[in-house]
Amino acid sequence: MKSYLITDPKYYKDTKSFKEYLISIYKNKKPSFASFRDKTNQNFDTFAEIFVKISKSFEIEKILINQNIQAALKFKAHGVHLTSSQFNQIEYAKKRGLYVIISTHSKEEALLAQKLGADAITFSPIFKTPNKGEPKGIEELKKVIKEVDIKCFALGGIVGKREIELCKKSGCYGFASIRYFIK
Repeated sequence: MKSYLITDPKYYKDTKSFKEYLISIYKNKKPSFASFRDKTNQNFDTFAEIFVKISKSFEIEKILINQNIQAALKFKAHGVHLTSSQFNQIEYAKKRGLYVIISTHSKEEALLAQKLGADAITFSPIFKTPNKGEPKGIEELKKVIKEVDIKCFALGGIVGKREIELCKKSGCYGFASIRYFIK
């Protein structure tokens, strides 16, 4: 099962701590996929460039930039992780050769992502997660996996081996997390 790191700026303050954060995660947990997600960074380009460079040095299978197609192209990331409000950008990203993951929260969104040509989805939240609403649960994840023919990453509240094992049994392609990678 693939593992997917999503970065969170609350775990670093500057470029030095960001580099240390990434290197530590890559050495200790070696995710298959990684996405740079930092919605408020005033130095977004600097951090995105560092992210792609370090991720490539660790041979991360798929390196993505969250939300920002132009940054993904500029820094030669493999792809982009679009938000659930960016379905209209799937085709644009695909035409530019980017691997596309999009966030989904319902079976209908998952099916739409597939129809529009996304390579993969995250489906969330699976488990209890701060500020993310009521968890969907493993049974709902299983239903979505049966409905779609694209890769599905479980996301939300995956912090340890227990949640990972439940996701694995669901048949999903992988799991995505922020907190799992920092423990």
